[in-house]
Amino acid sequence: MNEISAGQRVRLIAAGYAAQGLGYAAVVTALPAFKERQALSDAVVSTILLLVCVAAAGGSIVADQVAARRGSRYALAAGLFLVGGGLAATTFGTPNVVFVAVLLLYGIGLGTVDASLSMQGVLVQARLGRRVMSRLFAAYTAAAVGAALLTSLALAVGGGASIAVGAAAGFAVLIGVAGWRFFEPARTERSSVVHETGGRAVRRVVWTCGMLIFTAFLVDSAVSTWSSVYLKDSLAAAASVAPLGYAAYQATVLVSRLIADHLAQRAGRVTMALGALAACGTGCVLVVLLPSAGAAIAGFAIAGIGVGVLVPLAFSAAGESAGGSSDEVVARVNLFNYGGALLGAVLLGALSEPVGLRAAFLVPVLGVLLTLPLARRLNHLAAGSRTLHPTS
Repeated sequence: MNEISAGQRVRLIAAGYAAQGLGYAAVVTALPAFKERQALSDAVVSTILLLVCVAAAGGSIVADQVAARRGSRYALAAGLFLVGGGLAATTFGTPNVVFVAVLLLYGIGLGTVDASLSMQGVLVQARLGRRVMSRLFAAYTAAAVGAALLTSLALAVGGGASIAVGAAAGFAVLIGVAGWRFFEPARTERSSVVHETGGRAVRRVVWTCGMLIFTAFLVDSAVSTWSSVYLKDSLAAAASVAPLGYAAYQATVLVSRLIADHLAQRAGRVTMALGALAACGTGCVLVVLLPSAGAAIAGFAIAGIGVGVLVPLAFSAAGESAGGSSDEVVARVNLFNYGGALLGAVLLGALSEPVGLRAAFLVPVLGVLLTLPLARRLNHLAAGSRTLHPTS
């Protein structure tokens, strides 16, 4: 069989999102266990996360280059193979140099998957002629919730956190094998619009959508990386409770993504973006104001509502505004992901010793406040899209 139906392809791409979410959630919820096993301080963890983010940014650039030559489906499949190999290797106790090298391999794969998944989502959404991006991201989130709960269960019964990591590794490779042949094929012609008209219109799309992605991943990285550590180390929560902050966060991300496509059609992008940013800021403020496990978990959950809406909204806006050059523009927008991830993961870790993780959660609040004015520009991207692809 050389072809599959549109519905089957959407489900396969959704499985790619699930593989990414399962792997990432397994790693971040296993972070306290890795930290203890490798005898790492918060500062060293922050440095490693910085290197992983740099590797992931490089992977995003690689994805764009592979997509330009062979198509984003091959970039995505190859990225999933790297993710699977990197995840599998983290389940073994190794010298720290080897452990860091393994995480760098995982980072390159993660960046490649990040960018090419968004390319694939934009392509299949355009082919279907209806919004599905939020639901594709919902597959990511559902898998992330499952990984967090699996890690919590494994720790509660005395198993190792690596159980979820190993399962994620196998799933990533499995989807990579299937996707190598059946992910969404690239457009037959890639527009040169980014090069021919890459002035104000392109920059407006990239910077507006990119900064929304930056802020969303600033919040996401702060919660994903440090929620378990904050609950366990700062609030003295039980080891089995620590992953629940991330699970609650991902649960609300999932719910918001399941309904966001429908709400966006009614409320409009600007209203949705403003509401999402407000939820992100409110959740992080709650974490700072009320130093208890229950309040922190609730705050992470509220922040998840905003992140769940904001990420697919920004990628959809970028892809629709770019037309035939969606792969190129989406790859550029995806790079903002790593700037947000650097601040969310690395800066919070660096601040954990001088001011504490509780106060460090004000960093994403500041990011939200600075980004709020940009949300109103989403209304102008539709006009810009006619400049980007006037023949459409």
